Amino acid sequence: MVFLPRTSFMFSSVVIVFLVGGLLSIVGQHKPGPAVSLLQEIHSLQLNSTVCVDPEAVDRASTDFGLITRAVPAAVFRPSSDRDIAALVGFSYASARPFGIAPRGRGHSVRGQALARDGVVVDMGALRGDGQGRIRVCGEGCRPSYVDAGGEQLWIDVLRETMKHGLAPRSWTDYLYLTVGGTLSNAGISGQTFLYGPQISNVYELDVITGKGETVTCSEQHEADLFFAVLGGLAQFGIITRARIAIEPAPTMVRWVRLIYKDFAAFTGDQERLISLEKKKGFNYVEGSVIMANSLADNWRSSFYVEEDITRISRLAAQYGAVYCLEGGKYYDHATAPSIDQELKSVVDALRYLPGFEFRNDVSYMHFLNRVREGEAKLQSRGLWNVPHPWLNMLIPRSRILEFDRGVFKSILKHNNSVGPILICAMNRNKWDQRTSAVVPDEDVFYAIGLLRSGVDGWRNLEEQNEEILRFCDGAGISYRQYLPHYTSLAEWRKHFGAKWDVFVERKMRYDPRALLSPGQRIFTSSFGQHQSM
Repeated sequence: MVFLPRTSFMFSSVVIVFLVGGLLSIVGQHKPGPAVSLLQEIHSLQLNSTVCVDPEAVDRASTDFGLITRAVPAAVFRPSSDRDIAALVGFSYASARPFGIAPRGRGHSVRGQALARDGVVVDMGALRGDGQGRIRVCGEGCRPSYVDAGGEQLWIDVLRETMKHGLAPRSWTDYLYLTVGGTLSNAGISGQTFLYGPQISNVYELDVITGKGETVTCSEQHEADLFFAVLGGLAQFGIITRARIAIEPAPTMVRWVRLIYKDFAAFTGDQERLISLEKKKGFNYVEGSVIMANSLADNWRSSFYVEEDITRISRLAAQYGAVYCLEGGKYYDHATAPSIDQELKSVVDALRYLPGFEFRNDVSYMHFLNRVREGEAKLQSRGLWNVPHPWLNMLIPRSRILEFDRGVFKSILKHNNSVGPILICAMNRNKWDQRTSAVVPDEDVFYAIGLLRSGVDGWRNLEEQNEEILRFCDGAGISYRQYLPHYTSLAEWRKHFGAKWDVFVERKMRYDPRALLSPGQRIFTSSFGQHQSM
């Protein structure tokens, strides 16, 4: 055992552990606690990775982007390879004292989904800079074209690499500073989903480390049950270490349009019409949002407009209580630029927005896909990014969306004063592969509702509003599903998965029988404790 010099001590309780070629160094150790005990057990693994239990690292891994829940792990594992992750999982699986393991990408979950109380949080970002080419594009000569990306890679980096070849993945999330493994464990949705389906519908192959510590390459043709289990599986069946993702030729520019509505039925009717059109006859991107009287004042999305337009829209929202924005994107390049005006006119002329409330911008394709990053910088500069995020994401069947508008947008949220957008996006169910673990409403068209509100001081009031919204839906018999789900009881999880629940449980028993993986989801948590509110 090698001890660092006393000059490296920060606090008497600091424990820093390096597992490098089996060399274990513990600094500031006084007496064996849960963390030290755990580290002593895994010392025998002889890994070329780092396990850290210093207070700063553990504190960062104890909460997430939501800043609402907290669960302190015993240690943070910084792997140097996929093999080391598999060894860690395999060790816990074989141990008489198994511990929970949570893969963590950017920690962008909001309800503690990437936490592991008294367990080990795997910092997937440690693999990002290993210089081993963990993003590899196979374009020319590959049929179909694809990009292989490590599960820890950020989508923005995948985009930058594929764009060097004039290619890009087909389906996106609105925010690109998320990991490949993170979004594929949920679904990955945005305004392109109506056309190509979620990101989980655009994957050819995965490398997965199961809850037994086994590394499996799976696809629709090979180990298909594991492949579909992991996609949208909330990291309950395996840790994604590589994904083979569908790509296609990338456009260079986007004609970006926003249209304002005062009538919700016209707004949703136009969304539904647009998502029914063929790609060449409509938009490539369709998304909507709800604008309250003060929504644009502190909203990162307001950078689209000039100040005069913000004033006009805000006055309209104050007059009607809320207005609705339909957002569309039409992609083009040098060859199709001469026809973009006429193509856009044929789409927009058929829509029922308020005359005089059409707004357009032309931006690069890269800028359009990465538009939220600019908003993030704006909020960070004002201290409005690293604050509690009591977000609520729901999937609502088309048949009940008008009722949802009356009961939620026009009632519960009538005096919404929070920062953050309220998104409403129509989707086609036939673009979702029902073999995956993800669940959606049982109607041909449904809406993704994103209440992406943030609060510095009043976030508990927003939480109470979220509970009121859920109670309204339950009372009205609206068969919603949560996206990025958060439930606190087994009965709620059963209801969420519905007809897929039995299959979900069977897969858990098959691929993670000791319930080691992602205990922060709180689906199978009897062995690993619960979160606490911050």
